[in-house]
Amino acid sequence: MPDTPSRSHGRKSITASLAPRSLIDGNPRLAGVWRAQVITLLPQAFPGVLGESLTGRALKDGLWQLDAIDLRPFGEGKHRNVDDTPAGGGAGMVLRADVMGRAIDHALKLAPAGAPLIYLSPRGTPFTQAMAQKLADGPGVSLICGRFEGLDQRVIDHYGITEVSLGDFVLTGGEIAAQALLDATIRLRPGILGNEASTEEESFSAGLLEHPQYTRPAEWQGHAIPEVLLSGDHGKIGQWRRAQSEALTRARRPDLWQAHLAAKHGTDE
Repeated sequence: MPDTPSRSHGRKSITASLAPRSLIDGNPRLAGVWRAQVITLLPQAFPGVLGESLTGRALKDGLWQLDAIDLRPFGEGKHRNVDDTPAGGGAGMVLRADVMGRAIDHALKLAPAGAPLIYLSPRGTPFTQAMAQKLADGPGVSLICGRFEGLDQRVIDHYGITEVSLGDFVLTGGEIAAQALLDATIRLRPGILGNEASTEEESFSAGLLEHPQYTRPAEWQGHAIPEVLLSGDHGKIGQWRRAQSEALTRARRPDLWQAHLAAKHGTDE
């Protein structure tokens, strides 16, 4: 039975479907709300940590929404097989193109217009704060969580899927990566953190690592808070924090430091 067209009633939109839908039972789809869709063999893994703290509160309040789309019901045959052996031989199994294609087609019917389709893959473009901000500024995102040896390349080519990597390492599946990507993105949405200024000085927001942070007590185990932070002179505090960010970036991330210098010189010119 194919999905029937959706109907919008104010913020709520209704879509009839036999396929798995909303992550939260009884949670209506809200029109115009930033929405994440995750195609996964482990729908029970969501929302996971995203259901806690500020992101969880925002999810409950309808500031963003999440659908975990179970890949298994789109599988082949009596046992709903989703994978097969690699063409040309080799170890492991590969997610089938026809199975994933059906899941993606279902997801695209429910996705907000303009939401990108991303496959979490170790060979993808490295995920950055800038990418998180771009996703946060959009209508939402649809994510594909790989398993086994990965996804049939024809699916990636056919749908023009963007591959994104969290780093130079390999996980057993894309679920943890998907949650990390969503956490980094959702926290940048308006109203999620409560204090919008809290994202302005953190690591990567200005191309530098964040300066050290301190709080009470003023002295602990013989270590005191730097005096400048207790001076009340916001100009000097800002200068100190900037100098600390630059020193940390230069020492720990020479790649970021070189990019910062290049951008600075480009601006000066």
